[in-house]
Amino acid sequence: MTCDLETAGGRRTIEFPRRGSAWEMTLDGRILSVDVTATGGRWSFLIGPDASSRRSYEVAVERRSNGERIVYVNGLAVPVSIVDPRERLVQRRGNVSDGTGPRSIVSPMPGRIVKVLVREGDVVAAQQGLVVVEAMKMENELTVTRAGTVSKIEVTEGTSVEAGRLLIVVS
Repeated sequence: MTCDLETAGGRRTIEFPRRGSAWEMTLDGRILSVDVTATGGRWSFLIGPDASSRRSYEVAVERRSNGERIVYVNGLAVPVSIVDPRERLVQRRGNVSDGTGPRSIVSPMPGRIVKVLVREGDVVAAQQGLVVVEAMKMENELTVTRAGTVSKIEVTEGTSVEAGRLLIVVS
């Protein structure tokens, strides 16, 4: 997964590639070893260039109604805006939509389909949840940006998916 964070200090790019059973974090091009454990709504991160020099961070995220988030790192509040990975994928492919025609819902990151919330032929409203993808121990509900009809479903619950895989088409 790759995401851009905007903070008061500027824009930072973070990547979380999986290396076998472990995770790495690339922060602005610097590779760090990461061990992540979910602990009741918070995450415990051990981060460092190697296992012997890792530092511990307790991280919690508070979502705001305007799409921004407050990330608490060891109790210190850091306001951030997260650039949606789906937007990055659309920008990379050059598929800037004018709001007409079919809308493809793709997986923003590798993961597993936890739940398909719609069926083919269903009429859906703007911002309605379509499918839940679990990635990095977090469930992400993918929504549609405008109303339409579900014309194609390409996945079922339990399916493993790669980033960019077509999941659902809304016409």
